[in-house]
Amino acid sequence: MRALLVCSTALLAALLAVSPDVASAQMKLSPKATAPGGTETRYFTSIDGLMDGNADVILKETRQGKTVTAAVLDVCYPVAKNSDRKDRFVVNLQVSGQNMTGTTQSLGEKAPVSVKLLRKQAGDNFEFRGQISIGQTVTEVTSPDNSDLSEKEFQDNQTSDDGITPQPKDFTDVSPEAIAVKVKLDAATEFLKSLKGQEVEMTLSSLSIGCDALRAGEQTINMSVDPERAGSLLAKFKAMPGVTAAGWTAGMTEMDRTIRFAAADWRDGDKTNRDKLATAVAGVLSRTLAAKPVSQSFNPATGKLKLVFKRPNKDFPALDLTDTIEVAGLISPDKPGATDKLMLWIGIPATTTADESSGAKLNLSDEAAADEEGDQPDDNGSLEALTKELKGQRWDADKSVWK
Repeated sequence: MRALLVCSTALLAALLAVSPDVASAQMKLSPKATAPGGTETRYFTSIDGLMDGNADVILKETRQGKTVTAAVLDVCYPVAKNSDRKDRFVVNLQVSGQNMTGTTQSLGEKAPVSVKLLRKQAGDNFEFRGQISIGQTVTEVTSPDNSDLSEKEFQDNQTSDDGITPQPKDFTDVSPEAIAVKVKLDAATEFLKSLKGQEVEMTLSSLSIGCDALRAGEQTINMSVDPERAGSLLAKFKAMPGVTAAGWTAGMTEMDRTIRFAAADWRDGDKTNRDKLATAVAGVLSRTLAAKPVSQSFNPATGKLKLVFKRPNKDFPALDLTDTIEVAGLISPDKPGATDKLMLWIGIPATTTADESSGAKLNLSDEAAADEEGDQPDDNGSLEALTKELKGQRWDADKSVWK
């Protein structure tokens, strides 16, 4: 017996010496083999057919081996057809063989919810059939081809960026007039009411509470404000009940149409003389656009500059038609806090043509197709002329530096 044991030991040693990689591979266990019948969590993130395909669905299953031991169905859906307003229900399902059932009520409308699903598995594919009732509305579920996700795959897909930068180093990645506030849903109404009467322009889409917001319990509200007031407003908002994040975000400025320049020549004390700067900008554009300045104004809420010019239309001189050119702009510091630099963003000139002659007038409509994406109309070298006039710098997108 001892001789047999010695022989077996010697044989194993010889095998390891001859082919250690093969032996090692044979001894490694697959992840599933390490915990046969172990508990794991899997997810389904779509079940076809719910609310005409407009429902956002998450089905979470806890499994022991291939047997489902618990399940939670989370459904976010429009409260009515073609409505942007969402409701949601979360129901713990009772699992009996292939059947999943449960009742609850929706979180917003408090409508009664009943779920009856039949779950069938064929290899890596899963089929769901049954009914989901919300109030008086019954939805038939027929979803024959579904695949599941692991916990890690699901979490990777859930990560989202709210786009809020609390303390940007400058305004090259975020816009100086664009701010955003994230507030808890139960405090959102009071926060929004507090904006009434304030010189703040809120994005209408911020009122639509999406499925991600319902699940997170927080709503992101986007606003445009005068860059000179953005910092103080954000400090005020951060101290308000229910606010969990506040900062700058993406907005109107595009770096390829932005100029940075020294602030000293455009200041009265510690304030920027925006009227003086706007007049200088209008003077340059008057030359490049060959048009007469008509007006300049600043939006009191957003600080957005509006310049208006007029010139005779050259397409058909005998008709005495007039081109009206509007140019948007934004004057701001180049970063939050103290700085000795200013930024000027200038939008693409927008031209309309009308008959402004005396007497009977020609009615005109402009049916020109919009320019293709990325194709900008010629502004007659306006940006280059403004850069030279202001002794400024343009942004180098390739190197991410001012040049």
